[in-house]
Amino acid sequence: MKTPYYLIEERLLRRNLSLIRSVAERAGVEIILAFKAYALWRTFPVFREYISSTTASSLWEARLGYEEFGSRCHTFSPAYTEDDFPQLLRCSSHLTFNSLSQLQRFMPLLQAYNAEHPDQRVSPGVRINPEHSHIETALYDPCAPGSRFGVLSDDLSSLSHHPSSLIDGFHCHCHCESSAEDLEDNLIYIERKFGEWFPRIKWLNLGGGHLMTRADYDVERLVRILSGLRERYPHLHIILEPGSAFGWQTGPLVTSVVDIVENHGIRTAILDVSFTCHMPDCLEMPYKPAVRECVGENCPGKVYEYRLGGNSCLSGDFMEGFLFDHELRVGETLHLEDMNHYTTVKTTMFNGIAHPAIVMRRLNGEDEVLRAFSYEDYRSRMD
Repeated sequence: MKTPYYLIEERLLRRNLSLIRSVAERAGVEIILAFKAYALWRTFPVFREYISSTTASSLWEARLGYEEFGSRCHTFSPAYTEDDFPQLLRCSSHLTFNSLSQLQRFMPLLQAYNAEHPDQRVSPGVRINPEHSHIETALYDPCAPGSRFGVLSDDLSSLSHHPSSLIDGFHCHCHCESSAEDLEDNLIYIERKFGEWFPRIKWLNLGGGHLMTRADYDVERLVRILSGLRERYPHLHIILEPGSAFGWQTGPLVTSVVDIVENHGIRTAILDVSFTCHMPDCLEMPYKPAVRECVGENCPGKVYEYRLGGNSCLSGDFMEGFLFDHELRVGETLHLEDMNHYTTVKTTMFNGIAHPAIVMRRLNGEDEVLRAFSYEDYRSRMD
């Protein structure tokens, strides 16, 4: 198949979905898909065999859940607008406000909608900020001092009436590819700061970032933590909304070497993909992707080191330190592993570079092209 393309292996996707469903059933919680990390809607028929709902962070994501996944979303946005809010109500089963000012501004509209549509009631919530997380990369930490996300416990206490008279639940997001141990510690802070309100709310959404499908994740500990939380608050409906966990290690970005250049002894293999366009988290996090064809530093025999360079005109569109047991050649295929979460939703068409196709390898081994991109896709984004 012509490169470049993102490859999703159905077998690996179902492996993740099976584990996630098992955790939900054993712990007695609900786990839903966050579109901000994975939104390949052509694969939703597989997802619907394992989960029943999704989470959205914008009107378009909410529409995707409602129209393509087939169920109303758990919706959160840093700020709602008058234009979007009526449509968000139509597409949402749960709607979380980021601030008390947004809550006060839009609650009358939500209450009016619920009065008119009692059979499609939207459950309101507020995002809380425990001011504690284990996230080391500042770009991804929603609990850092001065964060624009969530209501602090002191601000919630300042309400003239009890929060539960307005809302049904709390939403808290303080994880990013985190461990069960991180969740266990963060729950101490969440309960310490907001636990007094738990007896009078109906649901608690613990957000995303629970990377339960990672090989070294302590799944049994996660089940015990969630089961213990439910024992302490048996009336609470507990929700988790990971994104990466669903798409984790389900397939590579397949690319080809199109040129090899050398400058001051540094050899760069230029690919038909771009880090800045097609793998932005590699530069933002940053993290170095695994390449299937690479070898380790202790490889016997001669080792050849290359930078891998993207095909955009951004000078920093490269990553370095990739070792091979042979000299790369033009036309050679490389597999950049684990590129189906966040990567596919954050791509751009900067420079008008051809966008990788999206391919699914079915259980019978056949490859199905879910989407191929053309010049018209780029042109339609412009005036």
